[in-house]
Amino acid sequence: MSFIKVDENSHFPIQNLPYGIFSTRDEPRHRIGVAIGDQVLDLNAVKHLFDGPVLSKQHHVFEQSTLNAFMALGWEAWTEARSWLQKILSDKEPTLRDNTELRKRAFIPQASAVMHLPAEIVSFYFFQAFFIGPGNTLGVPIPIGEAHKHIFGMVLMNDWSARDIQKWEYVPLGPFLGKSFGTTISPWVVTMEALMPFALPNPIQDPKPLTYLCDDQPYTFDINLFVAIKGDGMCKPVNICRSNFKHMYWTMKQQLTHHTVNGCNLRPGDLLASGTISGPEPENFGSMLELSWNGTKSINLGHDQSRTFLQDGDEVIMTGYCQGKGHRIGFGECSGKILPARTI
Repeated sequence: MSFIKVDENSHFPIQNLPYGIFSTRDEPRHRIGVAIGDQVLDLNAVKHLFDGPVLSKQHHVFEQSTLNAFMALGWEAWTEARSWLQKILSDKEPTLRDNTELRKRAFIPQASAVMHLPAEIVSFYFFQAFFIGPGNTLGVPIPIGEAHKHIFGMVLMNDWSARDIQKWEYVPLGPFLGKSFGTTISPWVVTMEALMPFALPNPIQDPKPLTYLCDDQPYTFDINLFVAIKGDGMCKPVNICRSNFKHMYWTMKQQLTHHTVNGCNLRPGDLLASGTISGPEPENFGSMLELSWNGTKSINLGHDQSRTFLQDGDEVIMTGYCQGKGHRIGFGECSGKILPARTI
């Protein structure tokens, strides 16, 4: 339990503690924070309290305006930070709980925080996405048995797609302008340690992958995922999709290892994504293209509104969480609104 009040359905209990970059109107400088309940803990304000073997010497990483330097420290530092945060936020630990002056400086209501990109993203690929921690030297692959040490945490991702443009340019170019105009991610990075209690056995893969991709350590995750649309004039969003990350065929470790097998290098803050997350039932389809059967079937939103594809003014809201016993490990929202195209 934390001394910070956390609602039972909050995405951010003490078992989660995701990282993000925020600012406020009074302090516009971007800084690193951790979500707990409806509050943000400013790590720069409490960095002097880190007392572990790694972060007592490296706490300057929490002075940065991105997570890149912290991500680069690796697994030992991430584990130490999580352990320390769960201790300092515990209702049994007086260090922060009873220091009224420090608490006033260290905690900011999430409602007062403006969220920013968590990292300086060097590259991205495309629904659920994961940030790279320590990278690899150019020419040196990451073996699958070591891949987990390079995965910092996960976010939700919306890979916006303009299907009309994509259809026009697909032959002979393949997707280009139809895919490259916008990507949205959720602002809080949920660490892999927070997600590991929800790991499931990996799916059976047939045919058997090549040896360098074979891995029997569970790294598939039970993450409930939802997509809702709120059109112009609608009072509240309507859910149109319910899926789960466990439906993915390839694991994140396999993705990372395959990405580097030819020597391609990764750097801290790189973002790789899973691709569309679709399950076996129609309600599990993870894109408008699939949900509307390529525009041939209308999706009823109520209020005399329906969609085959998105329209100007539509807001798309993605959410996701793992359901624990009495708590949720959530990602918050990944949302974006479609604005009219500019005239060229």
